[in-house]
Amino acid sequence: MNAPQKYDLLLKGGRVVDPSQSIDGLLDVAIRGDRIEKLAAGIDPALATEVRDVGGLIVTPGLIDLHVHVYQHVTDFGLNPDEAGVHAGATTVVDQGSCGAWTFDGFKTFMVDPAITEVLCFLSVNLTGTLRGSKGGPVAQNPQLIDLDVMQRFIEKYPKIIRGIKGHGEASSWSNYGSVMLQRAREIADRTHLPLYVHTGELWKADELNRPRPETVLPEVLHFAKPGDLLAHCYSNRDDGILGNRAKPSPELLDALASGVHLDLGHGVNFSFDTARRMVDAGLFPYTISTDVQGDFTSHNDDSKLDFSLCGAMSKLMALGMDLNFVVRATTQHPAEVLRMADEIGSLKVGSRADVTVLEDIREPWTFRDRLGGSAVGQSRLLPRLVVRKGIAIKPTNRLLRDVMAREEALA
Repeated sequence: MNAPQKYDLLLKGGRVVDPSQSIDGLLDVAIRGDRIEKLAAGIDPALATEVRDVGGLIVTPGLIDLHVHVYQHVTDFGLNPDEAGVHAGATTVVDQGSCGAWTFDGFKTFMVDPAITEVLCFLSVNLTGTLRGSKGGPVAQNPQLIDLDVMQRFIEKYPKIIRGIKGHGEASSWSNYGSVMLQRAREIADRTHLPLYVHTGELWKADELNRPRPETVLPEVLHFAKPGDLLAHCYSNRDDGILGNRAKPSPELLDALASGVHLDLGHGVNFSFDTARRMVDAGLFPYTISTDVQGDFTSHNDDSKLDFSLCGAMSKLMALGMDLNFVVRATTQHPAEVLRMADEIGSLKVGSRADVTVLEDIREPWTFRDRLGGSAVGQSRLLPRLVVRKGIAIKPTNRLLRDVMAREEALA
C-alpha cells in the first residue's frame, strides 16, 4: 500500500474566515506546492512536511490591497512593494496609476518581477503615469500626454499585470481640462473591456478662474462611470468628493451604486471619520477596502509620515460597526472579482493559489485617528502574524502598520 502523500504546509487550528465560501469556523488548511489542497477539521499533522500552529488566530485568503503606490524611486512617493504587500499582510497589491505606458517597462522590471508580493496595476491614462512630487515640475495630467493606441498595445501585451484603467474626476482636473481626461480614460476602458478606477476629491492645484462648484463635480464624474467601475476615497473629507459637504448622498450617487458602480475606501490622507459616519448612517459601505498607501509627497522616498495600513483600515471600519466577515470580504473576495481573478485569489477553495493571511485579533480598547482630528474607539485591532505567498510561509515585519501597533510592539 502506498503511503499517504504529504502536504508541504499545514496551517493547524485557526479560525478560517473565507466569505467566498461562506466559511467561518475552526478548520485546518493544507497546502501542496502553490495550491490549496484541503480545507477540513482534524487533518493529521503527520501528513505535512511543515506544520504551523495558528490556534487562536484568524486565517483568511491572502488579503488584496486594491490601491497602493509602489513605483519606488521613480515616483517620489512610491513604497517598496513587499513592505506595502506581504510585510503588511497583503499577498496582492494593485498600484493605481503610478505608471503609464511610457513608464510601464520600468515598473514591470524593477517592481513587479523582483517582488515576493503579487504586484498588479491599473494603468494611468497619462503616458507618464503620476510623476509629480518633491522633484518639482508640472503635474503630468495633460490631454497631450494621452495616446490610447499606445496604451492598448501595452494592455494587450501584459494582460496579467494591467488589470484596469486609472482616471481622475475632481475639481482640479475639471478646472484645467474639463471632462476630457476622464472621457479618454472611459474610452480606453471600453476599448479594452477593463474596469475604470476613478479618483475623487481635489488633488492638484486648480485653475481658480475655472474652478467648478464642489457640488457639481460628482454628478459630472458619474456620467463616465459604468457598472463594475470603482469610485475611490468614498470616506474622504474633500468638498468635491463622493459625499462632500452634503448631509446625505446625492440621488445621482445612489442611482450609480444601484446600477453596479462600486465604492472603494482608498483610505489615503483624506479619510474622515465624520464622512464615514455620515455615509454609514446613509447605508453606504465600501465594496472594497484599500489603503492608497504612499510616501510623503514633499520629500523623496520618505515613508516616515505614513500612518495608515490595510489592517488598520479594516480595524477602523470594525470600530465603526462593520463586522469581521464584512472587512475580510472587502479585502479578499470583492477585490478578486474586480480584478477578474476570483478563480485564483481571494478564496481558500481547493485548487486556488495558496495565498493566505493569518491575523491576530487583539481585543482591547484602541483609539483610531484620522489626520483631520477625528477619532473612533474600537475594541479590537488586526495584525498580520503570518503570510503565505504561493505556498511559502513568511513572517511579516509589519513595519508600516503604525496605526495598529503600539510603540513597544513596533520595536519588538
